[in-house]
Amino acid sequence: MKKYEELAKNIVKHVGGEQNVISLAHCITRLRFKLKDESKADTDILKQMDGVVTVIQSAGQYQVGHWQ
Repeated sequence: MKKYEELAKNIVKHVGGEQNVISLAHCITRLRFKLKDESKADTDILKQMDGVVTVIQSAGQYQVGHWQ
């Protein structure tokens, strides 16, 4: 479980921190963020993180695909 807690903390950090998150929803494979400022997100770093499959910006959402 600690592995996933660390992954979650790192994802939040690299989307610009808690203060940059308006809302968060999830499904089995993605975290769907609404961000105040998408330019604060470190997309390249997120894509290289162990446990992250992809990062997609679509329909006003910043989506981080992750391993289960």
